[in-house]
Amino acid sequence: MYVTFYGAVREVTGSMHLICSEDDRILLDCGMFQGRRKETAEKNRVLPFDPGIVTNVVLSHAHIDHSGRIPLLTKSTYNGRIFCTRATADACKYLLPDSAHIQESDASYLNYKIARSFLMQLQSSSGKEKVKKRKKNEIKKRLKREGHKLNVDVINELIEQHHLKGVEPLYTISDAEKSLDYFDGYPYRHPFVIGRKATCSFYEAGHILGSAISVIKLRENGREYKIAYTGDIGRFNKPIIKDPNLNFAEEDRDLDLLIMESTYGNRYHEPVQDLKPALAKIINTTVERGGAVIIPAFAFGRTQELLYVLHELYDEAVVPKIPVFVDSPLATNITKVFGEHPEVYDEESHNSFLERGKNPFLFNEIHFVRSVEESMALNREESPHIVIAASGMCEAGRVLHHLRWKIHNPRHTILIVGYMAKHTLGRRILEQGSEYERSGRKSSPPILKFLNKEYPLKAHVKKLDGFSAHGDRNEMLRFLKESNLRIKKIAVVHGEEDQSLSFADFLTNEGYSVYVPKPGETIQIK
Repeated sequence: MYVTFYGAVREVTGSMHLICSEDDRILLDCGMFQGRRKETAEKNRVLPFDPGIVTNVVLSHAHIDHSGRIPLLTKSTYNGRIFCTRATADACKYLLPDSAHIQESDASYLNYKIARSFLMQLQSSSGKEKVKKRKKNEIKKRLKREGHKLNVDVINELIEQHHLKGVEPLYTISDAEKSLDYFDGYPYRHPFVIGRKATCSFYEAGHILGSAISVIKLRENGREYKIAYTGDIGRFNKPIIKDPNLNFAEEDRDLDLLIMESTYGNRYHEPVQDLKPALAKIINTTVERGGAVIIPAFAFGRTQELLYVLHELYDEAVVPKIPVFVDSPLATNITKVFGEHPEVYDEESHNSFLERGKNPFLFNEIHFVRSVEESMALNREESPHIVIAASGMCEAGRVLHHLRWKIHNPRHTILIVGYMAKHTLGRRILEQGSEYERSGRKSSPPILKFLNKEYPLKAHVKKLDGFSAHGDRNEMLRFLKESNLRIKKIAVVHGEEDQSLSFADFLTNEGYSVYVPKPGETIQIK
């Protein structure tokens, strides 16, 4: 019995681990690497194995860093199924096509730059600045339509005609839609078959709607092996969904290996109960300045948690009821998925909202922004308001345009409510903005470059750790100590290298047998 760790190993994206027995090859997650475009594009494009050898996939949850390469898998030689919870299957119906749209859009934009550069080289013989500008405008008009939209047909024709090295999307919307036919949703705590000699049971992970801890049982040479995969472990006492499960069925308790995340392996969150007053203070202070609160947030999970807490704050009348704009079509669709799965809500959500006939994610002040035109108009809004927009790490999406309009004005607040990976704009805003705040905002503001322009970071930058969907060091230890699992060995994954190594040392001192694999490494389960 072997496990090979292909992704989210000493890093936090691209989750992918392969369990191999004599009869079955079970893939745990098929996630996308996220970060710098060039590095991640190379890592994402090629799967490290022939998809045809995989028996089936067990998907822990729908976040793209865990699910994002499924369309790449299913468009090849893969013949198995994708097993997940029902809520995860429903979320993927929106998340994977959206990911494909981003792939196609990125490829089209890069191909536009390639075609534009080629045509500019053809016209560069003149050398006069006026001619250059005129020709440049002509080239842009040729490659675009209706003002700003890319003319993809003309661009692709140029690339093919002149044998230019164009960019292909990782997968298309059609590929993503095809992959959805492979999904099978199952409830928690009901064993199901995932291979010739393999079964699986899901337990609540507390991370996100539909997230699951997977306990997998495989038989080989007359012996049964048990491997559990946490996926991402959530926090305790968070709103909406149930806490991470601590009570496992007797037949699932004895584990040969636990594959465990470590995103916050050396960090500690603010207490969950401090979240609401801290958010209220930020909103009130920003409104007093006459500003807006811009919140980069993941469309799946973080947006809905924010709406839930804002709903409570508005009901309690502790903040002014300023408009709240959800500027993400994906977040709008995912909010519907949340509304369709009240069976996974925790008791507090039922008591606070459902039993009173209220939807946790809808209130009078909320506006779901659909069109680009609405979003552009919102950019120019001067009165106090709250904007929740994707992407969560500020690498793409509509949040970039809200930042472009607001980042240079000290009236406004940029509120960071989640993890920002290395090399992302979100991480730069957090680190440089926090340092500027600590200096008393007396020196020159930091300069950030995005959308091909430089902007002074004069807006206030605040961070609320309480919204994190990942358990911190103490909460992950609580899961290990208070659950009824008996664990022989732990493989620590899904954390930047310093976090994983620190968490492994910490667990070793707590008496656990711990190992931190390297990318592509295979270990044998004895």
